Amino acid sequence: MTHDDPTLHALQALDEAMEQTIVELGDARRRIQRLFAERAAGREWRDISETAERPLVVETVTAALDRLSSAGSRFRRAQARALHQSGLSMDGVASLFGVTRQRVSALLREAD
Repeated sequence: MTHDDPTLHALQALDEAMEQTIVELGDARRRIQRLFAERAAGREWRDISETAERPLVVETVTAALDRLSSAGSRFRRAQARALHQSGLSMDGVASLFGVTRQRVSALLREAD
């Protein structure tokens, strides 16, 4: 493995995105528990939402999904490229990833 390994860099970015997401989603889960309690106490959604701390749970979840999707896509492209450059056929990469050969072809084009 070299220090200039784009696949390794993409994997590191994915790991960092996952770590950040775990922290943020843990906080979001605690806020969800407070939402349950507020609703059980009879508060209306409008009142809860107007006084809720930001970002809202839905904003946190959206940001987490976007972050993971972006980092995951970057790693998928880099890994497809690395596997293909190491001699694995597009069909072989497709089989590993559980996608079609056409999707692997697109991933390789996107990686360029």
